[in-house]
Amino acid sequence: MAHLTHGAPGRLLYDGLFTTAPATFDCVLSNPPFGGKEGKEAQTHFAFKTGATQVLFLQHVLDSLSAEGRCGIVVDEGVLFRTNESAFVDTKRKLLEECDLHCIVSLPGGVFTAAGAGVKTNLLFFNRGKPTEKIWYYDLSDIKVGKKKPFTIDRFDEFFKLLNKRKDSDRSWTVDFTKRKAIARTEAEPFHREALKKEQAANGWKADLKELKKAKPPKKKAIAEADAKIKELGKEARELRSKAEAIENAVFDLKAVNPNTRVEADTRTPAQLIKEIEKYGKEIEKALARLKS
Repeated sequence: MAHLTHGAPGRLLYDGLFTTAPATFDCVLSNPPFGGKEGKEAQTHFAFKTGATQVLFLQHVLDSLSAEGRCGIVVDEGVLFRTNESAFVDTKRKLLEECDLHCIVSLPGGVFTAAGAGVKTNLLFFNRGKPTEKIWYYDLSDIKVGKKKPFTIDRFDEFFKLLNKRKDSDRSWTVDFTKRKAIARTEAEPFHREALKKEQAANGWKADLKELKKAKPPKKKAIAEADAKIKELGKEARELRSKAEAIENAVFDLKAVNPNTRVEADTRTPAQLIKEIEKYGKEIEKALARLKS
């Protein structure tokens, strides 16, 4: 697209280049566009429908990898943390079940600002062939990037030293994804179990309602009671299933959260804070007095 907008002839961009290309590839490197909104027609050939361009790109990459194919792809932060849309969750589930997502690099904000994309981004590296068991994270998000301070390759020096053995450091850590899924299943199970009880109770009321409707004359009060009970139990079951699903889907929040980050705590007491406020208040009063005079 960039070539076309700069006047390059279409025949130079294609000219039969892909006529003999295979259906799948051993290696894919991709930097898809972020934040695009695709219409329904563009979503037709994808298993998980969404308007998010980058999620459709990720699905396309997964479908284009050979049996033991490898991939390195840039994705925005939303792809990693969003669990509130089924297509995001289902796409990440497919990725993690069909591929070994062995590494995620959290990039600094502003890395692609010069290219017109100001969103926070990450690098994903995965191999097709076996499901993900553990994910090794490397965090570069704290680095300040700007026009006078570009993001350079030397920032990856430690990354390359640690990568082969997936070592831990102040910037790197490992998430046991298999363990994480098991914990989520355990936490969600009580909600599924209770929902099943509600559903079974609702089915019992449905059977009763069917018989009540056959009665002559119809027992209107009993029918209304049964109908209300079915709706009540159905609503309760759906709410329980929704809670269980939220717990299970939270597993697919893959955002890099560095456990080694040290947060400076404010240890000042309320009395100390009040004293400081009074001090600055007096300074402001003096400054205002000078301005007025």
